[in-house]
Amino acid sequence: MAERERPQRITIGFIGGQALAARVLPDELTKLRNALGSTGWHDVAAEDGTIAIDLEKVAYVIAEHEEHRVGFGT
Repeated sequence: MAERERPQRITIGFIGGQALAARVLPDELTKLRNALGSTGWHDVAAEDGTIAIDLEKVAYVIAEHEEHRVGFGT
């Protein structure tokens, strides 16, 4: 259960080529995915603050599943 509550890294790509990386809780990612395809603005609560996104400009959302590790350890 604690695994679900960890922030997850996402990248939101916009029409025109810009991209925005953020860390959000799984519930916020679900809310964003449900809002895609709609029009208007959507607020996403991220670790660093609230991000206001124009849904009509979103081209893609990438959600990383695993935490990246550096080195050869476990």
